[in-house]
Amino acid sequence: RIPCSVYFSRVSFHLYHFIRCVAKAWSTAEEPAPIPSRSRPRSTRADQVFERAADPSNVTRSPKPPERSMKYNMAASLTSQEEQLVKDFMKVVNDQRISHSAGLLTWNAAVKFMMARKFDIRRALALYEAHENTRYREGLCTFDPTTDPLKGELETGKFTVLPTRDSSGAAITMFTASKHWPLESSHRVTLQGVVYQLDVALESLESQRCGIVFIYNMTGSRYQNFDYELSQKILNLLKGAYPARLKKVLIVSAPLWFKAPFRILRLFVREKLRDRVTTVSLDQLSLHVPYNALPRELGGNLSLNHKAWLLHCLKSMANRYSASSGEAPPPLPALVQPPLGEEDLTEGEEDASSAALPTPADLLVGVHEKHNCEEREKEVEVIKRQGDGQDPAAEPPLEAPPPMAEEEEECPSSASSSSQWEGQGGVTLEEFIGQLQVKGRKGLYQEYSQLKAKGPQGTFLTARLKANQCKNRYTDVLCYDHSRVTLARRGDDEDSTYINANFVDGYRHKNAFISTQGPLPKTYCDFWRMVWEQRCAVIVMTTRTFERGRGKCGQYWPAAVKASTDFDGLFRVTTLSADPKPDYIQAELELHNYETKETRLVSHLQFTSWPDYGVPDSALAMLAFRGVVRDKQAQALASMEPKWEGHPLGPPIVVHCSAGIGRTGTFITLDICILQLEEEGRVDVRSTVERIRSQRAFSIQMPDQYVFCHLALLEFALLRGLLQDVALDGFEDDDDRGGSDSE
Repeated sequence: RIPCSVYFSRVSFHLYHFIRCVAKAWSTAEEPAPIPSRSRPRSTRADQVFERAADPSNVTRSPKPPERSMKYNMAASLTSQEEQLVKDFMKVVNDQRISHSAGLLTWNAAVKFMMARKFDIRRALALYEAHENTRYREGLCTFDPTTDPLKGELETGKFTVLPTRDSSGAAITMFTASKHWPLESSHRVTLQGVVYQLDVALESLESQRCGIVFIYNMTGSRYQNFDYELSQKILNLLKGAYPARLKKVLIVSAPLWFKAPFRILRLFVREKLRDRVTTVSLDQLSLHVPYNALPRELGGNLSLNHKAWLLHCLKSMANRYSASSGEAPPPLPALVQPPLGEEDLTEGEEDASSAALPTPADLLVGVHEKHNCEEREKEVEVIKRQGDGQDPAAEPPLEAPPPMAEEEEECPSSASSSSQWEGQGGVTLEEFIGQLQVKGRKGLYQEYSQLKAKGPQGTFLTARLKANQCKNRYTDVLCYDHSRVTLARRGDDEDSTYINANFVDGYRHKNAFISTQGPLPKTYCDFWRMVWEQRCAVIVMTTRTFERGRGKCGQYWPAAVKASTDFDGLFRVTTLSADPKPDYIQAELELHNYETKETRLVSHLQFTSWPDYGVPDSALAMLAFRGVVRDKQAQALASMEPKWEGHPLGPPIVVHCSAGIGRTGTFITLDICILQLEEEGRVDVRSTVERIRSQRAFSIQMPDQYVFCHLALLEFALLRGLLQDVALDGFEDDDDRGGSDSE
């Protein structure tokens, strides 16, 4: 059993991305019709069954306005200018495909991409690039629908294309949630089933012209059937990586656990799009889709023959991928290849997708407007010193420090007597919302750039000593001298006092946190020494040990329950219990000191829902996790022996990710801002980030993390009832990074 608030937050987190994806999923309002299709071979009986049901004359439709019909007629063929643009598009794409020994893109396929982006070559290239990258990344290059696992996936009927259309002529697709079991079907196979059928549906001129309606049928489904990551991938595909128009999303028979958070999360969707993503009952569904166009399971009178549709798909695929068509699916090298070099880079790391494409007459200028928001867990703004042969330990500070006397005045020392968060500052919630409405995402990006422009506010002399270099996970993520955690000296070893960790003040709480990197095998013992010496009772880990096949943090505690590990004869750590939750893992550890013969309990809380790229699309899971962290800290404080005599909120909480600056800084920022909001009713994200960065260099590493902190506070306020309603219409309007084709 879990508290209602945690359950609500968990469900809301799963829904949030569903809503955010839909917010940008609408293509342009007017889309030119595709060119006439190729001549079709003789139909099989299965084709005839499907085509007879799909005949527009068999579907109840509202009368079309004359101007709409005129638009359709005018779009039946291409103008000479449009034809030339298609040729230019094909030249760029096919030159690239030839260089990778891939098959040529056909005229019909090229027209689909160009029509989807109003014959804007730059946007069409971006769409094509996203399309190819998505197929490559998700394993959607080739399909074999005649063998398992794809054959079995298709036969479940969880996704299908109805042989009918809505009143505007849009094709109707349906995903039946009750038929999907996340533990039994991988995302790759499910996506293959969806794309395989969409490829066939989009061969229809009318489907290209009128778009598609996506029905998410939740009738009879349970929470175990809901897969938010799969929903995210499908909607991301439809919104900006597939040449189709997503006209409407209808969520049918949504259960109560879905409806309540859905109403709140819709507030973040632009107003004019709210009517396009709708929860409806079976009775209300006919207001959006004609009764005769719906299958019986949705209250219509259509007898759905999914087997006939699959046979139609099989024949269509064979025709499209025959030798004569020239559209054999290539081993898809995208215009921009997957990121090169998965190994950890150090200074000067650059997004591989930012490489310029070959372009005649500058056709591709501006294609790469998207920003790769991958959490790199380290600062990438540091300029690499190339070819100087300089030892990193001998490098001067990243920024020339002021004289030591001035530094002590300006830099918040960990030895000072009070926290930085003493006086009131910031703005009220209402003012905060107003600022967000004015700034938008673009304005927050600019604000973050101003913060980063200030550079480091201290020296890194100890971190750069030769003996300490091997203790730093990344050569460009170092530890401030003025706020570093100093370990007790071990005998005569002068270098035994260093660990890449900094004290960070909380809200009116001196040294509330220790920001540190993910421990390396050679620093495991140092990490536990720090935990012991600072009497830390809670460890917050915001990364997985491996992400995308890369080591992000060492396994510094026993992975198995009841297992024990010794560290240099100083400590023994035993995992007493481990309780996996949907968004985090809660473990209880026993830390035994061999020298003092004492034993302490330490709570280890690992957040596992942070995505491999970017930031979470909702802070709800993180907010719930933060609540668990605070509860564990309070419990530990109450049972601490000898009694804690320091700050009422207890000893420092250890927070780490991989480098200890990105997700770590994000978590600490949220905690401070939430405490200030609860205590003062005011918010001051910018000043909070500035202060954290003054104690742990480069904290809050990416602009999207900065934006995430702002939106997370709104979600917190909504959940706590501090806000009844909030509208952020247009928040994303000036953001070109999403690749949306929305109006």
